[in-house]
Amino acid sequence: MLRIGVTHPVRHGHLTVALVGPDGAGKSTVSARLRSVGLPRPVKVIYMGVNLEASSLMLPTTRFLLVAKRIRGRRTDLVASPLQGGEPSATALSAEAGGRVGARRSVRDAVRLTLWMLEEWFRQAVATSYSLRGSIVVFDRHFFADYYHADIREGRVGRGPLRRFHGWMLDRGYPQPDLTILLDAPAERLHARKPDATVAWLDQRRRQYLELADVVPGYVVLDADRPLDAVVADAAELIRTTWEARS
Repeated sequence: MLRIGVTHPVRHGHLTVALVGPDGAGKSTVSARLRSVGLPRPVKVIYMGVNLEASSLMLPTTRFLLVAKRIRGRRTDLVASPLQGGEPSATALSAEAGGRVGARRSVRDAVRLTLWMLEEWFRQAVATSYSLRGSIVVFDRHFFADYYHADIREGRVGRGPLRRFHGWMLDRGYPQPDLTILLDAPAERLHARKPDATVAWLDQRRRQYLELADVVPGYVVLDADRPLDAVVADAAELIRTTWEARS
């Protein structure tokens, strides 16, 4: 099943494609397979998520943080903001409101978010260089889609100035993909593939991604609850069609 949002013209000679969706949707698997399906130009895949272990591209400062996290036995991600887009708890708000612990946490969060925004622009710069050399750039995830409900959408409570700036930057200044493909599947199937999160959480994230069809130009919902070959074939056909439409 395909559901297509608002389309817009592709920049001549360039094509960037984002594969988005909750964990377990198959983004990394499909993006890797797209390298060998005979697309009109060579494909370069760039991971645009927060798991540092999954990315081969990162700034030296981010690589240093990754090593430090490994040594301390911490999670190897660098989450800029709470990705669930829900309202903060009363405990979290009170901790941020005052006290030395809250102040230290605010400073730490500000440093982490600043480093993450630099990382976001670094990966975009690499994508632009690939695109200028004639490659089709496929993003495994995309920061706009992942952070839309947390930092961009209006009406969020408890969002500090730096997070508001992060949302403004992604919305107003960060380049958008020419084509965004949501790999959509029921939450139960997503959980069966990758049981790291609860079914309820995956269902919430799925609904948030579906809402982006009315927000993001060139947004296509692709049924990912099918054999992998069929999903890859449909994604490749969407990319070919979009590439041809540029002229």
